[in-house]
Order: sequence, then C-alpha cells, then structure tokens
Amino acid sequence: MFNNISVESNNNNVDFFSALEKEKYNWHEHDAEGQLAVDIAQNKHELIIVAPMSGTPPEKIGLHLQNDLLTIRGERVSPAYYNSKHYHQEVYWGKFSRTIVLPCDVSYELAKAEYKNGVLVITLPKRMIEENIKIMVIDE
Repeated sequence: MFNNISVESNNNNVDFFSALEKEKYNWHEHDAEGQLAVDIAQNKHELIIVAPMSGTPPEKIGLHLQNDLLTIRGERVSPAYYNSKHYHQEVYWGKFSRTIVLPCDVSYELAKAEYKNGVLVITLPKRMIEENIKIMVIDE
C-alpha cells in the first residue's frame, strides 16, 4: 500500500509517490545499487528516520511503506566531468536504496517526510495499541 508522503524542499511540496504512479521509478530494477546510510531513533510517540542524501534531487527520491517495511530509493549523479578519470573516489554516485524493518507498528496514514539541505527526515507516528490483551479461557 502506498502512502501519500510528501516532502518540503525550497517551499515546494513534492509528492514522493507521484513518480511511482507515473511509472518513472522502476522498483524492480536489478542493477547494482549503493546502500543508503540511515539513523533510526524513537521516542514514546514516533519513529524518526534520518538519511543524508546530498546531491539527490527531490524528484529522484521514492518511499515505499508496507506493513513493517520502509524502503527508501534514490539516485544522484556525479557533478564530475565525464571525460575525466577519478584519481580518488569515496562517494557513491548512482542509484541507492535501503529497506528498514520497523521495530513497531506505525500509523502510516500520518507519516511525514521532509527533505531539506540534502537530509531526508521521515517521521512515523507509532500506532498506540492496547497492551493488555484479554484471553477467554474455555473450560471443557
């Protein structure tokens, strides 16, 4: 199930899933991808995922949230000259992704994402569930 997560960048709202709906982003490509580094934090009410994506334009970012999995995909292109060879290269350029198993249930309909200064911050409110589960005992 796709969620309508939007991002704010330079005072423009960008719908991460609009690219999916227009089939610009192929989730099933089998090319090699870099793995996105993420930080995951939580407090009593929400999960916060932070992913630095410097150099990635907002229209090249896709989010997919289904059950307890969050997948972040993107692509960034090197600003280096194409007619030159790298002397030294540490930064990954190209397609990247990361799938995260969420540690708790979240209210996906209230999820928010903000992309600012090359950093994506996703806020997922925790789903509050009753911890006391009543069990009916049936005597035979």
